Amino acid sequence: MNEHDIQGEELKVTLPSGEQVFAAAGDTLFDIAARHELAGVKTAIAARLDGEACDLHAPLKRAAHLSLIQPDDPEALEIIRHSTSHVMAQAVKELYPDAKIAQGPATDDGFYYDFQRAEPFSDDDLVKIEQRMRKIIKKNQRIVRHEVSREEALALFAEEGEPYKRYFVETKSGEVASYYEQGGFRDFCRGPHLSSTRRIAAFKLLSVAGAYWLGSEENEMLWRIYGTAFASQEQLDAHLHRLEEARRRDHRRLGKELDLFSLQETAGGGLAFWHAKGAIIRQQIEGFLREQLQTRGYVQVITPHIAKDTLFRISGHYDFYHENMYTLRTADDEEFVIKPMNCPGHVMIYKSGLKSYRDLPVRMAEFGTVYRYERSGTLHGLFRVRGFTQDDAHIFCTPDQLLEEVDDCLDMAETVFNTYGFRDVHYELSVRDSKNTDKYIGSDEEWSEAESALVKALEKRGLPHKRFEGEAVFYGPKIDVKVIDAIGRPWQLSTIQFDFNLPRRFDISYVDADGQHKAPYMVHRAIYGSMERFFGILIEHFAGAFPPWLAPVQARILPVSDKVSEYGEQLLSQLEDAGIRSELDRRADKIGAKIRDAELHKIPYMLIVGPREAENGSVSLRVRHDGDQGSLPTSEFIARAGKAIEERSLKG
Repeated sequence: MNEHDIQGEELKVTLPSGEQVFAAAGDTLFDIAARHELAGVKTAIAARLDGEACDLHAPLKRAAHLSLIQPDDPEALEIIRHSTSHVMAQAVKELYPDAKIAQGPATDDGFYYDFQRAEPFSDDDLVKIEQRMRKIIKKNQRIVRHEVSREEALALFAEEGEPYKRYFVETKSGEVASYYEQGGFRDFCRGPHLSSTRRIAAFKLLSVAGAYWLGSEENEMLWRIYGTAFASQEQLDAHLHRLEEARRRDHRRLGKELDLFSLQETAGGGLAFWHAKGAIIRQQIEGFLREQLQTRGYVQVITPHIAKDTLFRISGHYDFYHENMYTLRTADDEEFVIKPMNCPGHVMIYKSGLKSYRDLPVRMAEFGTVYRYERSGTLHGLFRVRGFTQDDAHIFCTPDQLLEEVDDCLDMAETVFNTYGFRDVHYELSVRDSKNTDKYIGSDEEWSEAESALVKALEKRGLPHKRFEGEAVFYGPKIDVKVIDAIGRPWQLSTIQFDFNLPRRFDISYVDADGQHKAPYMVHRAIYGSMERFFGILIEHFAGAFPPWLAPVQARILPVSDKVSEYGEQLLSQLEDAGIRSELDRRADKIGAKIRDAELHKIPYMLIVGPREAENGSVSLRVRHDGDQGSLPTSEFIARAGKAIEERSLKG
């Protein structure tokens, strides 16, 4: 039975209140909602049928539950942004008819569209495109959905000379293809969309970048225009403020300005060089976590940077991850893999000797450097690199030790993130699809025990969490920990991941109290994730102004003139003897210039010294962010700074 066969047929519609009414097939969802005076019908931007988003003016085709999507609904932004992207593409075609349109999806924070054009778009072009978009929006053009046969869609886009649209029809559509049209502009799309262009309340075009067609470097380069849209101007303004703040905190810019790290194409993209000051911060980050490992009973190990392909064939990584691995062949024709992950090496250490249940748990940790291939177009500062160091740990334990081990992992994550000032922390639990268990490794009992341990540990610590059914990887359930930084951005960091796969593949075991050999439970655990990415996050979280315990230079001595240079040298020795990382500004500049330079370099403590300070053994203290603190004896400053550093205080 097709759509025409049911036209006019009475269909049952269940309203949000639970009331059931009848409507004729072919009536629009908006008309049905208006007829029954559903709340918010005038402000709705789309509808839901049986929970699935659809156009507000879509015809009713079946009996279903009907509800409305309002501008503040979680699904609304994607619809608003997708519709705005179509308006942007329409504006581009009107201004630059030679441009060919590729793809234009909504994203987590906006939208983009890819275009094929001989010349890249300039900033001036973005201004013109924005102006044309506002004209289109003002015209209140209807956005209409069309459904045609696949062949008709291909013919339509062939006539328009749009090869990329034809590609998506060929690869994405079934027998029926849908496209949306407004003001003569058409694009292949599943929708849903707003009902008219005037429903777009607030948008902004942001930037232009190159993007390979389909993300492959073997394909032609297209020009990608990024933009964003919101349900209100206030929301857009707040977002643009966050973007500006993010630019101010960009770790790539600050890393260069503060001489922390560099990425150099001569050596290859995605490989970080830690400069002296950055290395100091890394040592503090590692040292803090090593303290946690020591007190929590971890053994710290080191595994080789390369290993025979056999190791990764046994683990399964070679088959499923080969395209992301770096491999090499030796003179005697053996294949080696540059280490892409640490877990197989840790399993080999566990396997090197017989284990009793009395030896468990074994908590094995390593700051292990790994290398993974990433396409050059995906590399992004320290956030996406090819070589990085993981703060990896693997716990081998018995079933009755599970809860305590997971609880300790969560306790470590809480302790660490609180120290760095991440107060807003979110927890996500990924479990298997209970209706499709065949695709998962491990018995029902193992999955039940592992999931129960994760849930109980979260509940024991009173940690609210989101549960994601079917989101677990095939080898075990997991907890992901996300922190919210100083400007409200989420970052996924810690993972507590069960693994039923590797113990089986490597046939590892322990001798239980009953004398039987049993496979241990294996838990992957990382807190920082990777040192490079975590460092980048910290740079942006603190905007480069690290707390005293992390700062590469904790104090800088600023003599007012050469007359007190000798006192400055003496003071430098005192501070260094006290373990305070210090510098002496020996330049002949005026004190104001020295202070400004110290502030630009985000030094926590500035010690201004003149004849009076030299005479009575004191310093005039200036603290970053807090300004002048007055004069105090050198010994008092050393005690104050030492206490802040030892306690890892976020302030001086």
